[in-house]
Amino acid sequence: MKALYLFLFALLFTLTSYAQDITGQWHGALKVQGIQLRLVFNVEQTENGYSATMDSPDQGAFGIPVTSTGFENGILKISITNAKINYEGTLGDDGIIIGVFNQAGQSAPMNLSREAIDKASVKRPQEPKKPFPYRSEDVIFENKQAEISLAGTLTLPEQTGSFPAVVLISGSGPQNRDEELMGHKPFLVLSDYLTRNGIAVLRFDDRGTAASTGDFGTATSVDFATDVASAVQYLQSRPEIDKSKIGLIGHSEGGIIAPMVAGNSQDIDFIVLLAGTGIRGDKLLLAQQALIGEASGMSPNQLAENELISKKTFEIVMKDQGEEELKSEIKSYMTQVFRNIPAENIPEGMSEEEFVTAQVDQLTSPWMQNFIRYDPAPALEKVSCPVLALNGEKDLQVPPKENLQAIKAGLEKGGNKNVTTMELPGLNHLFQEAQTGEPSEYASIEQTFSPKALEVILGWIKEQVE
Repeated sequence: MKALYLFLFALLFTLTSYAQDITGQWHGALKVQGIQLRLVFNVEQTENGYSATMDSPDQGAFGIPVTSTGFENGILKISITNAKINYEGTLGDDGIIIGVFNQAGQSAPMNLSREAIDKASVKRPQEPKKPFPYRSEDVIFENKQAEISLAGTLTLPEQTGSFPAVVLISGSGPQNRDEELMGHKPFLVLSDYLTRNGIAVLRFDDRGTAASTGDFGTATSVDFATDVASAVQYLQSRPEIDKSKIGLIGHSEGGIIAPMVAGNSQDIDFIVLLAGTGIRGDKLLLAQQALIGEASGMSPNQLAENELISKKTFEIVMKDQGEEELKSEIKSYMTQVFRNIPAENIPEGMSEEEFVTAQVDQLTSPWMQNFIRYDPAPALEKVSCPVLALNGEKDLQVPPKENLQAIKAGLEKGGNKNVTTMELPGLNHLFQEAQTGEPSEYASIEQTFSPKALEVILGWIKEQVE
């Protein structure tokens, strides 16, 4: 879920003066769990020092603003408070910055140089290429409640008429309209498939991401739900759309948001939940942590210790207390946790203060507080339209059995009798055909979206709209 495997948005830099010229482009590659993510830092000199932006080409993110920088005595220090990231590197005589990238206690070497890093030859056979056999239009619509503009793409069948339509709702973390991650564009593939088969599709950049305005960092799932409702209103304004056949397709966190919108609107005619959750956030995170930890080879003792720490942390977040009390209690507990970590397991260069601050910032962010506390059941009970809920059998981020059962139970408790749940064999959280389901596989799998899953989604939607 929440940006567990993607590191690189909302960066905050630090660089001062040094005899050697630091301006220009610096290229690096972050290697995490077998996946390589390229970074480009674009540094310019200003009256007061330096300014910079960051590109993450493999994630389709460019021109990310940098707030402050520090470069002194040949040492580049990067502090990324919103993303809980620290980078420190030393500029050598060979023009290479040798450094370490750290996020929330996890560190990896990352060197920077002037030379661009070639993207490895990656095949994505399902990505559609222009010209498309349908109409594709870049659009902008307003969320008047939030006073922001959302940018997206509307794809429409080539023929004339009014068409059934869906809004695609992305998973957690700042996502562009293609839900681009790990070198894949799942929403581009899904929208292409549906539109080729007669369904109009609106997909859009998350607020504060790519071409959309707004502040992503302070938003919660509740805020994102108002963006989706605005997307539905936009579709209703288009003459090409059949207003009686508008649905929502939400992936991961999008599967939390879709029931929020559908339960409070008479304008939603069906919803599809792709790896949506049915259990409270703290319970989901514990299950996710255990499954991924076990799959990555952690020992039973390590798993038990992690669970104990997480449970205690979530109990603190669940308390009914003010923001300052919450931060104080988490700070006290995380200080205790850090002091009990074996010295050899502490990332090199990480201080107690840095560790504690990173944990406090992450756990007290508006999104995380809301996610940990959020129980999807009440929203599901309010949904009266037809629902299809799908999970991959090998999904380690949203365990299929307990979440599908909870989704069905919540819907049926509210009286919804048009509910279909399916666990698709061999598929992971991204609905790829996978060997283990570990997130480390996502980028290495050529397939972006299982054809079987696409067929199930289309077939069910056709049943609702025809």
